[in-house]
Formats: sequence, structure tokens, C-alpha cells
Amino acid sequence: MQSLDYRSPSLPMALVPIIATLAILGLQIFYFGNFTPHIPLAIGIAITAVVGRLNGLGWLDIRAGMFKVINVSLPAIGVLFMVGMIIATWIASGTVPTLIYYGLNMLSPSVFLFAAMILCAIVSVALGTSWGTVGTVGLALMGIGSGFGIPVYWTAGAIVSGAFFGDKVSPLSDTTNLASSVCGVDIFSHIRNLIPSTIPAMMLAGLVYLYVGFAMIDDSTIAFDRIETITASLEANFQISLIFLLPPLLVMVLAIRRYPPIPSLFAGVIAGAVLAMVFQGETLKALFTFPADGYEISTGVIEVDKLLNRGGLQSMMWTVSLILFAISLGGALERTGCLETVMKALIGRVRGFAMVHLSAVLASLTTNAVAGDPYLSVALPGRMFAPVYRGMRYSTLNLSRAIEEGGTLMSPLIPWNAGGAYVIAALGLATVDNLDYLLYIPASVACWSAPLIGTAYAALGIYSPRASEEEVAQWASDDDAIMLIAETS
Repeated sequence: MQSLDYRSPSLPMALVPIIATLAILGLQIFYFGNFTPHIPLAIGIAITAVVGRLNGLGWLDIRAGMFKVINVSLPAIGVLFMVGMIIATWIASGTVPTLIYYGLNMLSPSVFLFAAMILCAIVSVALGTSWGTVGTVGLALMGIGSGFGIPVYWTAGAIVSGAFFGDKVSPLSDTTNLASSVCGVDIFSHIRNLIPSTIPAMMLAGLVYLYVGFAMIDDSTIAFDRIETITASLEANFQISLIFLLPPLLVMVLAIRRYPPIPSLFAGVIAGAVLAMVFQGETLKALFTFPADGYEISTGVIEVDKLLNRGGLQSMMWTVSLILFAISLGGALERTGCLETVMKALIGRVRGFAMVHLSAVLASLTTNAVAGDPYLSVALPGRMFAPVYRGMRYSTLNLSRAIEEGGTLMSPLIPWNAGGAYVIAALGLATVDNLDYLLYIPASVACWSAPLIGTAYAALGIYSPRASEEEVAQWASDDDAIMLIAETS
């Protein structure tokens, strides 16, 4: 409960914890070269708490704000646990080895990046989860790319572009539903309004990946003996068959039938475990161990061992702890009013539809970077900017697109954000020497190009629908409901 003498922070005071946290993060990551953002985020929480206390807010109030956002994000953490278990059991079952085996034998290195993006997009639309796609199909694609000798950041960029495209336009996606709910628009109208920026972004990304494939990857220089060594090792240690694609197909069917994501993913874990026992000869004891501690194998081939020794709940704990720190900071910033003060100052200084739209995109992006939570980056700017769009008589479909592009699509490109931390952990990017793995950020072409295209539309006045009379009439009756959704999301 808010303290009676609490007052909102001034703009300079509200900026202190935001700027200080980003500065400390920059020092830790780029100066010291140490990608462990936990302590800088913890310091950011402490600075935010001091700001709240100076404005009359007690620690229990700040803690309540943190716990509220943590509670909202618990389903995403549950998905993270399920994906850790899936990675281990699908390796043990032969699902991931089968995908890698057929991928190395059927795909051409020149078109691999383009094919990886398209495959991840299809799977993500069907599953409604970018995280599930990255942790399953994405993991297998990383193995195929490694076999082809393609730099890991290019493969990761293609996977992220496809997976988060699907998350953005799937009616099964949690962030897609959240964005449409906060802005008070029909979800299918919201998805249709995303198409003008999403399709060109995907086309641009596809052209980039084809260019990289044909111009920078010479099939004649690929070490095919290395590929043969990998495939021979997979055949020697696993049964390889299309039957092992049943677990991902099961998860896709359950997702399409609108079963909740966590039970659907757990069904994939069980299916993988059954196949591992029946066809791969794994013991029941091993199948209790792998989902917890990760899969382990020693094939004598270093590339294969590096690809397959991973997964399990424990492998996700670093990422979960980072997410908890990041979203706790976001909850503290929201509870103390720092984010609201900054956004009100931003809204008060923008003029014209193009600047408002750009500000909404940047607000979602900034919330992603500061608060570390993709849900907050959608809900908070959506709540704050909705009255501005309505006052200008522009449809809030424009706003729902802006917060999806600045929120959903940009979250995997911020390493300490929940989305970015998950991508780095699930794809094993942090094992790359130095900070070279961060090159996956510019390589995720579809993610950063869609906001640019959407902002260009706003500046040109195209694909920026005005509010219909029906929508204006609906605003008057739905305001309270929309605000309630935003508060509880």
C-alpha cells in the first residue's frame, strides 16, 4: 500500500537510477568485458529504493512493486524451466541429433541462414512462443550452422529474427495478446496491422541472409570431411529416424489446439523421455537426471560433444537469476514512479503523430533496457501513450504496433533483458571468446528493422490508420477495462 506522504520524483531524480544503472552495466560489460549483469542490476535496485525513500515510499511498498512484476513474469520463467528440460530430453531421445543429421545432409550452406529464419518463423507462429522455438529448433540449427562452419552470431541472428517474428504475429503469443489488450484492440486487427512492417522486415532479413550465404560462404571451401565426421558420430551414438520428430510435432499440435504453454511443453518432455527409453536405451535413472542436470555424452568428436552436452534445469538458473534481478529493478522503477515521471516528461515534449509514434517505440525500447522485462515494456508504454493516440484521433492499433516493435522485437537484442539473457543461454552464445557473440544483435536483422520501417510509415503518414467512429465510441466505454488489464498484466 502506498505511503500517505509519498510524492512522485522530479524528472532529474527519476533519471538518477536509470542513468546510473545503465552506466554501471556499461562499465561491467564493455569496460571490464564481464557479462555478469546481476550485480549492476542489484545496485540499480538499491539506488531506486533510495530515490523512493527520499520521496516518502517505504521499503515494503517498493518490495511489493517488485513482487508484483515478478509474479506477472513467473509464467515466462516456467516456460524457461520447461525449455531447459526439453533441451536435455530431446537430445537424449534423438530428436535434436536427428534434426542436425538431416539438416547437415539436406541443406546447402549458402541458403542455410535463410532457411533457418523461415523454419523458426513457421514453428514460432505455430507454438506462439519465441523462447520455445529458440530452445528447441534453434538449438538444432546452431548445431547445423556449426557443422557448416558458419559464424555462430549469423546463425543466432537468423534464429532470433524468425522466432521473434512468429512470436509477434501469432495469436497464441502472450505478448501479442498483452499488446492488443492494453491498447484495447482486437487481436486479429492488431496482427493485420503488424503485417505492413513485419513482412518488409522479414524480406530485408531474408535478402541479407541470402547475400551472406552466397557472397561470404563458399560451398567449395566447406570442410565436408568435418560434416561427415559429425554425421557419422551422430549415427554411431543415436538412432536417427523421422520418428524422433514426434515430440516437437506433439508440442505444435497442442499449441495450435490452444493448450497452455507449460503443460504443452511438459508433454514434449514426457514424449522425449519415452522415445529415449524405447529407442535410445536410456535408463529411467538417467531420464530423471538429464532434465535436472543436462544431457552428457562423450563421443570423441569435440564438435558433437560441445553441441549435445547441455540443457537441464540447472543450465537455466543463471538466466533465471538474471531475469529476477532485471524484472525486480523494473518493478521498483515502476513502483517509485520513476518510469512514469520519465514517460510523462517525454509525452509532454513531443508534437505531431510521427514524433509520438517514435516516442512510443523508444519508450518500449528504453523500458526493455532499464526494466529488463518484455512484459513491462509492452504494458507500461501502452498504458501511458494510449490517451495521447486517442487525443490525436489515431487508432490505438498504431500504438499496439509500436510497443510490439519496441518491446517484443527488441527484447532479445538487449543482453541483460529477459529475452536477451534467454537467447544467450539457450543458444550457448556466452561460450564464445570475448564479447564477439554480441554480434548476434546486428545479425538479427528482422528485429531491429521492423521498428525503423514502422517509424518511417508514421513519418510518411501511410499504414497509420485514423480512429474510426466505432473505435472512438468504444474508447468511452472501455477505458476502465483497458486500464485494469494494463494494471494486472
